[in-house]
Amino acid sequence: MKVKEILTEKERGKLFLLGNEAAVRGALEGGVSVVSTYPGTPSSEIGDTFYKIARDAGVYFEFSSNEKVALEVSAAAASAGLRSFVFMKHVGLNVAADSFMSTVYTGVQGGMIVLSADDP
Repeated sequence: MKVKEILTEKERGKLFLLGNEAAVRGALEGGVSVVSTYPGTPSSEIGDTFYKIARDAGVYFEFSSNEKVALEVSAAAASAGLRSFVFMKHVGLNVAADSFMSTVYTGVQGGMIVLSADDP
């Protein structure tokens, strides 16, 4: 599927998407406002797609300096009442673990999705 179709295709009832494309589409349909990541396979395609469509979708997108920073950007947005999405490779969650556990205890006002991608 063409990248712009993920953003603009609303007429058809069903779309055939790869897993990473579906994650982007789901975040957009869920009303995400802030997206952050530290790129790493197998979640790199999600970031590449958001990078291409963020401006047109009205989404703030950031490639962060590491996974901890990416999670903190997303948590800050969600604490301020926005819907946010952070994603990283599976071992990246180890880097973000301290911030992740603090966010679990403090909670958020908006919504926050944390996606940890792993190779099969």
